[in-house]
Amino acid sequence: MTAVRRRRIGGRLPVVLLLAALLGLGFLLIPLAGLLIQAPWATLPERLFSAEVGQALRLSLLCASAATVLCLLLGIPLAWLLARAELPGRGVIRALVTVPLVLPPVVGGVALLLVLGRRGLIGERLDLWFGFSLPFTTAGVVVAEAFVAMPFLVISVEGALRAADPRYEEAAATLGAGRWLTFRRVTLPSIAPGIVAGAVLCWARALGEFGATITFAGNLPGRTTTMPLAVYLALETDPDVAVVLSVVLLAVSVIVLACLRERWISGLR
Repeated sequence: MTAVRRRRIGGRLPVVLLLAALLGLGFLLIPLAGLLIQAPWATLPERLFSAEVGQALRLSLLCASAATVLCLLLGIPLAWLLARAELPGRGVIRALVTVPLVLPPVVGGVALLLVLGRRGLIGERLDLWFGFSLPFTTAGVVVAEAFVAMPFLVISVEGALRAADPRYEEAAATLGAGRWLTFRRVTLPSIAPGIVAGAVLCWARALGEFGATITFAGNLPGRTTTMPLAVYLALETDPDVAVVLSVVLLAVSVIVLACLRERWISGLR
């Protein structure tokens, strides 16, 4: 189909579809615009650097970054397994890996409690043998965020592995490089853009996680109260603080989308 033909077809957009598209656009953008309009811009710097907001912001950045590191350590090998290994039932495994994408986060938090809680399948042993408990701790926040965010990394890295040219790995093997050396020196550099994109998405998802965090780690100021939880609390006591935190999360989301824009657009061409 020629470019002229495409332009002609695009110019025949029915009025009904155009109106529906504009309504859909407004439905998505007007609430965000309202958030920006209602933000207390005059006092925003003061509130942004207040002790309450600063504490939640620091904890959120720390936990989201730690969760992303955990996802990188576990998610890259998992993505490699799904992309390269000949496993029976690989499709089922891939479906299970992506379940947290559609699973309500609160359900994920309940599942973590049942496994890693003090009376959970694994958590009870951790508490009994090592005196170590994850729920209602900062480490619990990291685990909850990693559980929800890891599928974003796995999907991105698996796609990059499938798109990578295997001839470079075969050439390295022919020259005598072992599997581990080939993976470090050839495979990882070739899929680096996919890893970066997945890590950024993973970090942003972890930063905005609410349901699994409050269910598994609770809402303890200074220990588990991340920015989304602080927004929830501030809505009842100080709505302006809730708006400030929401604006920060919105800004992070926009920055993430801007960073990944070229990658997504190139994938649509």
